[in-house]
Amino acid sequence: MASSGISRLPAPRALHLEDALAPPPPANSNKAAAKPITVLIVVPTLDEGAAEHGAIELVRILKSAGHHAIVAARSGRLIGEVMKHGGEFVALDVASKNPLVMLRNAVALMRIARRRDCDVIHALGRAGAWSAALAAKRRGIAFVTGWTKGFSEKNLFKRFYNGVMARGDRVIATCDDIANLIHQRYGTPWQRLAVVPTGIDFAAFDPGAVTLDRVAAVRRAFGVQPETKVFLVTGRIVRRKGHHIVVGAIKALKDRGLTDFVCVFVGEDRGRTTYPGELWDLVLANGLMDHVRMAAPVRDMPAAYAAASAVVSAAVQLEGVQRTILEAQAMARPVIVSDLAAGPDVVLTAPAVPDNRATGIRCPAGDPEAFAAAMFRLMSMPEQARLAMGRRGRAWVIDHFDASITAGRMLALYGELAGRPGHQHNRFN
Repeated sequence: MASSGISRLPAPRALHLEDALAPPPPANSNKAAAKPITVLIVVPTLDEGAAEHGAIELVRILKSAGHHAIVAARSGRLIGEVMKHGGEFVALDVASKNPLVMLRNAVALMRIARRRDCDVIHALGRAGAWSAALAAKRRGIAFVTGWTKGFSEKNLFKRFYNGVMARGDRVIATCDDIANLIHQRYGTPWQRLAVVPTGIDFAAFDPGAVTLDRVAAVRRAFGVQPETKVFLVTGRIVRRKGHHIVVGAIKALKDRGLTDFVCVFVGEDRGRTTYPGELWDLVLANGLMDHVRMAAPVRDMPAAYAAASAVVSAAVQLEGVQRTILEAQAMARPVIVSDLAAGPDVVLTAPAVPDNRATGIRCPAGDPEAFAAAMFRLMSMPEQARLAMGRRGRAWVIDHFDASITAGRMLALYGELAGRPGHQHNRFN
């Protein structure tokens, strides 16, 4: 089982709670003429994931505009990214669902918010959101939640637990599908809902900037020959991502006699479920070892996308806007998505658009045969047609998911909630 390198940044010293309670550092007068906005960001961990990367992006947006960002989370490999962008990190177990721990976290967040004169508490996870909501209410400051996907609701308790994410003074969704889901499930008024798409750094994800040597290095790490077609599946190895559906599609392709392809699962396994083991058992049971690689998170994701013929997301739960699908399109790669993995505002597919405008192929969620047909179609497509589909994808995301647009919307929202409209844009670039 091939594995690629994991990005391992030096572990910076996290702030102790006592440090976090100290007064904030003075704002740079060249960047912020008025009092800067201070946002306390609460995210479960700082490992790989949409919420974690969203928290880092919020830090970058705030600090680039001369504001303050404090991240409270369980420690993880991305602490260095918070520090690199100028944010502060406080180690706090806001991923715990233990009611006593959640109550202690609420007290800790309330103390930080008071001592650091925070204007907004922004929660990106459910357990932490319960603590953040209580802290914000006691402090009389704005409470914001961010939805990156649709949470499953199997019973009344789960619905109640998830419901805290709909209680923010502003509830931020990454796309219209998620906003509609929140409104339908919880009756959240539209005036409290805000759609802020995920922004992409197009300089980092530029196919023209990726060298052949970088692509070759990734292929070697994957154990893939230069001429072999690669389908890339990115994201955490959890059941809702639908990796088992992709395995079913691979079996269907093999049964048809197709062999010149490999599917690489690039993602994190936190060891919290049996799903990764079940997935590999499924691979072994169907004799698909030659067609499946399970790799660790990759240091050079632009090169990983460049090494792929297409990127696949077979999600079986509503995902909203997946950053990886946007990154793949930014790298001019066609995408194959389920109808729960990405909406029409993320990927252009038939029949919503003609084939000559499509940026990918959409399949019914949970249908391995449909995914097999889509993968076969891309493998059979003339190279120029596949490349043209990829170029359309890059043009589409550049027009609709520019990081500067996302930054402007977030800063405007924070400025409104902090009572400082018009001050929010503070020379962001």
